[in-house]
Amino acid sequence: MPSRRMRTKIQRKVRKARKGAARKKEARNKGTTPKFPIHI
Repeated sequence: MPSRRMRTKIQRKVRKARKGAARKKEARNKGTTPKFPIHI
């Protein structure tokens, strides 16, 4: 069984990795180019 400290470290790492997942998934589906014209 891992120590409480190691468990915390692992959980923190997982949380950090998961943070941008929703945004990245959305970007994959929609694309990242804005709808308005970039150059006027």
